[in-house]
Amino acid sequence: MDDATLRDRVRELMPRAKSDLAEMVRFRSVHDPQQFPPEECDGMVDWLLTTFRELGVDDVAAHVTSDGSKAVTGQIPGPEGAPTVLLYFHHDVQPPLGDDEWDSPVWELTERDGRWYGRGAADCKGNIAVHLTALRALAGDLGVTVKIIGEGSEEQGTGGLEHFAVENPDLLRADAILIADSGNFAVGKPSLTTTLRGIANIDVSVETLESAMHSGMFGGAAPDALAALIAMLATLRDEHGNTTITGLDADAEWPGVSYPPEQFRSDATVLDGVELVGSGSVSDMVWARPAATVLGIDCPPVVGSSAAVQPRARARINLRVPPGMDPTYAQDALIEHLTAVTPWNARVSFEREAVGSPFVGSTAGPAYEALTDALATAYGSEVLIQGQGGSIPLCNVLQSTFPDAEIMLFGVEEPQCLIHAPNESVDPTEIERIALAEALFLRDYASRAAEAPKSAATTGEV
Repeated sequence: MDDATLRDRVRELMPRAKSDLAEMVRFRSVHDPQQFPPEECDGMVDWLLTTFRELGVDDVAAHVTSDGSKAVTGQIPGPEGAPTVLLYFHHDVQPPLGDDEWDSPVWELTERDGRWYGRGAADCKGNIAVHLTALRALAGDLGVTVKIIGEGSEEQGTGGLEHFAVENPDLLRADAILIADSGNFAVGKPSLTTTLRGIANIDVSVETLESAMHSGMFGGAAPDALAALIAMLATLRDEHGNTTITGLDADAEWPGVSYPPEQFRSDATVLDGVELVGSGSVSDMVWARPAATVLGIDCPPVVGSSAAVQPRARARINLRVPPGMDPTYAQDALIEHLTAVTPWNARVSFEREAVGSPFVGSTAGPAYEALTDALATAYGSEVLIQGQGGSIPLCNVLQSTFPDAEIMLFGVEEPQCLIHAPNESVDPTEIERIALAEALFLRDYASRAAEAPKSAATTGEV
């Protein structure tokens, strides 16, 4: 099937892609029974099983994983000796974060100003629509064996699929793994994400008094635990906003695409007049350097607070770790730094939270070349190489479990999608062009792999 015919077939399938996505968005598939009934996730899984079976995928099955979520697997056999491609997606979504903050119904796909709105429209059900559209467009005309793996708890980060992958390697083993949980640098700019930052989180607690004390009688001499915590947290950045954790390098530079400051201001919804932070470029700050973010502080809220010196306070710190930096070392450095800057000999304690390694994906090999060519053809422009500040621990598990596989991240989740936020949306042209790129890849990868030596599938350094 030539490029023009494949492009036409994908375009003709876009109404079906929209109806698929509308059906998926209706499932409130948040993998947290405290927020939504488990039946919502089960309904989403049942829909996937039925839809992939109707599409011609063999051995479609749901597997209960260690965290109670369900992983969806299946395969379409290709010609004998053909390479295998694993298509990844996750079918759970973030909670809506308040229905009143949405401009249209959360669980109903709504078209507005050329975009499709609804929770999961981009992350990651829009990418499921990509897989379905690409496979339908090819209509079985595959040069490769295709496997699918759908994760049911990615947004909760509870590790169900990570354990499943190690315990069931034959179901996931592949020569190329396409992680459809990323997106382009901007609408219409084809991009591959080649690095992910890791995480090294901690909770820090400060205690100074046995109980809260009247600020009029004791304030001024009594050590305030909340003031101590604020002083400690303030040392994590300098006056320019650079990370200043003792022992951590915060000077690395990003070698790929440059993130224009004005585009970043818009993507990050920075208020007019507020400055960006850090002395490096935007790309350096969000993809190549560590960044400490205070996620929350336990202290009295303003409404209902009393005139009292606080005896204790606690904060949760999310430390993003760039490629090349060991997350355990970074977590140790963060704890040592905060211990050293604790004022007034206050009692300080730490609870280690999540640790996840950074990830570097494939930047060479036949699958990488085939996918970059496919994206360039689908979009008619050069492919950009970007990083991502977020973390996907599964990528590291897949890399260690299948060290010879080429792993690449792409998808529909460009910055305007506002994933994880109210009013999440997807640009349907991104679904169309990413689906075309995936179809081109599935058509062409086998011939590219046949021309390359077996050792060509490598993981490059960025």
